[in-house]
Amino acid sequence: MKNYCLGNSDLKSSRLIYGCMRIAGDQSVNDIDKGKQAVYSAVDAGYTHFDHADIYGGGASEQLFGELLKQSPHLRDKMIITSKASIRPKNDENAHAPTRYDFSKEYLLSSVEGSLGRLGIEQLDLFLLHRPDYLFDIHEVAETFKQLKASGKVAHFGVSNFKPSQIAMLQSVLDIPLLVNQIEINIHNINALNDGTLDQCQQHKISPIAWCPLGGVAYAAWGNTFSPEDEQRIASELSKQAIRYNCLPWQVILAWLLKHPAGIFPIIGSTTPDRIIAAKQALELNYNREDWYRLLEARNGQAVP
Repeated sequence: MKNYCLGNSDLKSSRLIYGCMRIAGDQSVNDIDKGKQAVYSAVDAGYTHFDHADIYGGGASEQLFGELLKQSPHLRDKMIITSKASIRPKNDENAHAPTRYDFSKEYLLSSVEGSLGRLGIEQLDLFLLHRPDYLFDIHEVAETFKQLKASGKVAHFGVSNFKPSQIAMLQSVLDIPLLVNQIEINIHNINALNDGTLDQCQQHKISPIAWCPLGGVAYAAWGNTFSPEDEQRIASELSKQAIRYNCLPWQVILAWLLKHPAGIFPIIGSTTPDRIIAAKQALELNYNREDWYRLLEARNGQAVP
């Protein structure tokens, strides 16, 4: 597994990140065992970066991961552990509370404490703001980050699903760099190619982390807008490229993302050991510029202007 520094730091992450959203499954004994085996498979395959959020499994995913670390404490020093917060579910405080985003100092501090407790660790290597809070005060967030850093509970910070303007606004009041922006990017959702997100990542050395990287291919993308004709064109081109590169179509998609010079880190969220391991093959493909544009053309249904 190849490792690269995140953002403007010396924190080295495996190029493929293991996503822990589904590791607790339905929280049955069988699913919990399956989740633990998936994490062990990722470790054995060379994944060093494990991505969490306070809401994954209602906290059960972090709890399971904490149990695994308790059983195998030697693994902690080999890992980057990330967690995220800001999405608050409906009725979490009272019957009138809607689903909402929350960057308030009180909530973020309590969320970090909760994640640390469930994970059974003393420090998050990386803490991300999960989705932008429409009401967020950049100065309050800066003060919260400062307190978390000073207390030793968080080593580094980043964001998720932020627009370039939101990153610039928050970074303007921080005395530490935001290392990452975790965004949806896949063959279906290419907004980051067009809205300045990946441009900003390159310019300011912010590492883009791709969630749902196989959306629209291995599984339906969020808010899917592809027609059957779109899907057929993409599948046809992927099939041709898979033959050319002697790999599977979904591995081509990972190579397509890895080709971008912003240095995208895809999240692999499968709980199937074979797929966790097979994702690594994308790192070895000598994927070329012409095939990158062929796949974009298949996706769009027309050549670039």
